[in-house]
Amino acid sequence: MNGPTLTRRHVLGAALAASLPLRATAHTQTAADWIVPDAYRPQAVRFRDEQPVGTIIVDPDYFELYWITAPRSGMLFTVGVGKGELYESGRFTVGAKKEWPSWTPTNEMIARDPDRYARYAEGMPGGPDNPLGARALYLFDDAGNDTFLRIHGTPEPWTIASAVSNGCVRLVNDHITALYDAVEIGAPVVLLPKVEQA
Repeated sequence: MNGPTLTRRHVLGAALAASLPLRATAHTQTAADWIVPDAYRPQAVRFRDEQPVGTIIVDPDYFELYWITAPRSGMLFTVGVGKGELYESGRFTVGAKKEWPSWTPTNEMIARDPDRYARYAEGMPGGPDNPLGARALYLFDDAGNDTFLRIHGTPEPWTIASAVSNGCVRLVNDHITALYDAVEIGAPVVLLPKVEQA
């Protein structure tokens, strides 16, 4: 993808970057009982530098997804990201969108944890218990190939604001539904690299 190089410095020019919320550590066992903390609700933000309208930017160190709605403003969503080295940074394009998507673990996921994933090798239909949640944005590379990276919902909303996934970016189902309705096929996506925190 072409376009200006985006660094964390650009994103952290957002008005709220200086006062990051504390991350939740407790949760209930069902999505129906879990209440989104106020600090994790979507909020409007402004940027110091202009950004390409329509772009999605994910900052994994702060568990933040920015959707750029105007050159200097956008919406901030709290997200969960890939754990450890499973997080993959880079520039992508939204190549497909699906409501209540089906899910099939990758061969790598099955190899890493066969006890958990092998039973789903043939796939799992969409629904409230599906790991991709209510909506999914499918990330494609510059050649138009599916990367198997997704921005999606989750049946475990308490896992946002943490690094727990197999590489995808996850949002609360209500939040991915709002983002899904607004984002167009072909939208650029920037997954910023992780940076060691002091």
